[in-house]
Amino acid sequence: MVDEKQLIAKITWRLMPFLGILYLIAYIDRQNVSFAKLEMVGALGMSEYAYGLGASLFFIGYFLFEVPSNLLLERYGASKWFARILLSWGAVTIALAYTQNATMFYILRFLLGACEAGFFPGVLYLLTLWYPSAYRGTMVGLFMIFSALANAVGAPLGGMLLDLDGLYGIAGWQWVFIATGIPAVIAGVVTLFYLSDRPENANFLSDAEKSWLKRRIEAENADMDKNAENGFKALINPKVLLMALCYVGFPLAAYGLSYWLPTIVKEFGVSNTANGFLNIIPWVLVAVALYIVPSMADRAASKTPYIVIPALLGAICLVLSAVIPDHGVQFAFLCIAAAGIFAGQPVFWSLPSRFLRGAGAAAGLAAINSVGNLGGFVAQNVVPWIKDSTGSTIAPMFFLAACLAAAALLVLVVGRVMSRTQIPAEESGTVQQRAQS
Repeated sequence: MVDEKQLIAKITWRLMPFLGILYLIAYIDRQNVSFAKLEMVGALGMSEYAYGLGASLFFIGYFLFEVPSNLLLERYGASKWFARILLSWGAVTIALAYTQNATMFYILRFLLGACEAGFFPGVLYLLTLWYPSAYRGTMVGLFMIFSALANAVGAPLGGMLLDLDGLYGIAGWQWVFIATGIPAVIAGVVTLFYLSDRPENANFLSDAEKSWLKRRIEAENADMDKNAENGFKALINPKVLLMALCYVGFPLAAYGLSYWLPTIVKEFGVSNTANGFLNIIPWVLVAVALYIVPSMADRAASKTPYIVIPALLGAICLVLSAVIPDHGVQFAFLCIAAAGIFAGQPVFWSLPSRFLRGAGAAAGLAAINSVGNLGGFVAQNVVPWIKDSTGSTIAPMFFLAACLAAAALLVLVVGRVMSRTQIPAEESGTVQQRAQS
C-alpha cells in the first residue's frame, strides 16, 4: 500500500530543492545585469537606453529557442538537456565579463537567452511527469520561491561584487559576471548525474511507488483531448495562444521592477552594498506570497481570484510608489508590488497541464513562456526610455502598473473563455481528486 503523502514528500525533497537551486542560479545570471549596469554603462560609454536594449536581447534569444529547446528536452531527458543548458549559459555569463563594446554586449546577451531557453518551461513540463495535477500549483510556487531568493541573494551579492572594483585588476562589473557564471558550469556537471528524467528511472522510488504514480497520472490524462500530446497542435491551440497573450503583462512587470529597482534605490543616496541589502526586503515578501497564495489556490474551486487579486494589488502599489515622494513609503509600496506581481503566477502555470501532456505540454508550456517573456524585452527597453525621457527613475512604475492591470483583466477574460470550452481552470477537480485519493 502506497502512502500518497509520503510519496509526494519523498519526491518533493528529492527534486524541488535541487531544481530550485538551479533556478536560483539561472535567475541570478539573468538579473546580474541590473547591478553590473551601475558601473558597466559608464565603463563602456553606453546610454541607459542602449544598455537596456542589450539587456533585453536576452528575451529575443529566449523567444526563438524556447520551444525547440523544450521539445529536445522531451526527447533526450531532463538530466542531459538541463546539463547542456547550464554549461552553456554559465560559459556565456563568464564571457560577459570581457565585454569590450556595445556590439559584443548585444551578441552575448542574445546568446545567453538562447542558451537558457527551455529551462523554466522544462521544469514545468518535468513537474507534469512527477506530480498529479492536485499538487502542481503548490510545487510551481515552491520552485518560484527560489527566484525570490535569487533576487534576495543576488542583490547583496551584486552590491558586494561591485565593491571589489580593482581587485586583481578586474573591474567590479566584471566580478559580477565571473562570480555568477561559475556556479552554473559546476551545477551543469552535477545535474547530469543527480537528476532522474522520469519516475520510472528513479532509483529512490520503489516499484510500488512508481506503479502508483504512473496509474494516477495516466488516469488524469485519460480524459484529455486526443491532441493533447501533439507538440505542433499545441503551438496553434487557441487556449495556448490565449494564455500566452494573457501572460505577457506578468514578466513585463516582474522584469521591469527587478531590473530597475536597484537604480531606484541608488537614487536614495545609498552605497552599492547598502543598495544590495535593501533589495533583499521585497524578495522576502515575494517568497512568502509564493508559498501562501498557491497553497490557498490549490484548496479552492476557483483559481482566477488567486491570479487577479494579487496582480491588481501590485498595480495599485506601483502607482502609489510613483505618486508619493517619501523614499521610505515609495520603497514599502514597491515591496508590496513585487509580491503582488509574483504571487499568482504559480496558479497561472498550474492550468496548461490540465489540457496538455507529453510533447504537447512541452511545446505548449514553452510557447506560453516564450511569448510571455517578450514582456521582459519590452520592459528593459521602455523602462530606461521613460527614464531618459522624463528624467525620473520612478516614472516607469506607471507603465508597469498599466501593463500589470491589463494582464489581470485579461486573466478574467481568458478564464471565462476557458470555462466555456470546459478547461478545468474554474472547476473543483483539484479538491475532488484529493478527496478521492
